[in-house]
Amino acid sequence: MKKTITILFSLLILSLSSNAQDPVPATGTESPFSMNVSLNSDIFFGFYPFFSGSYNFSETTAFTFYGILWSGGTAGAWGNWTEFGVGVNLSPMEGLNINPQIGLLNGSLTSGLGTPTLGEGFVPNLTVGLNLDKVEGEFYGGYYVGLDHGNEHTNNYLHYWLNGGYKFGRIVSAGLHLEHLRFTGGQNYGDDAAYDYYMALGPYIQFSSPDGNTFARFTTGSDLRDDEMRIKSEYGISSFYKLSVGYSF
Repeated sequence: MKKTITILFSLLILSLSSNAQDPVPATGTESPFSMNVSLNSDIFFGFYPFFSGSYNFSETTAFTFYGILWSGGTAGAWGNWTEFGVGVNLSPMEGLNINPQIGLLNGSLTSGLGTPTLGEGFVPNLTVGLNLDKVEGEFYGGYYVGLDHGNEHTNNYLHYWLNGGYKFGRIVSAGLHLEHLRFTGGQNYGDDAAYDYYMALGPYIQFSSPDGNTFARFTTGSDLRDDEMRIKSEYGISSFYKLSVGYSF
């Protein structure tokens, strides 16, 4: 499985290199390269920095990469858990971005080992962003797959969110956010092993700079799980909250 992940990354990078023409600047910028950095904290993962970058090949296609330093919070107990990946961003129309990526997981969470492991798992994921004059929205979905490194169990997780909102002028926007984290089982688990860590729905409010390069967002929500699922997960939250601040350059 380690060889499979290495081959997938190699093929993706080689295909991007062979198909790319001379890079062109993104619309409204002087450089084809852009970078986003955010600091995040939520009720489950704790504190985790995130970064993403892109290099434009054309006005509609870009090479992308990203990383999540999960180890800043709860995931510090999962072998200094780290996620790093690459992908391609497609912009079929102005304001719409479709970004499939594949990430490499390092640590001990998905492999089920007690010690940190390089390439302990992988995560195919998709982000779809909408940014129009008055409307904004985002979908993210990732499936975290553990690889067999000799442990009895591997652990798989589904994580997704969907949000959409309205822009009240150039600075303030607000809307609704749905987020779900589910343990789906893994190697040597029974059919009834799956359970939800949380499923939350609630409002968000975001403040952005007029140029769109900085933002701060606060998200809240109520847990939609029933009592049986809370007991099964041994994670009995009744509310959800998340705070993010970011900068683009």
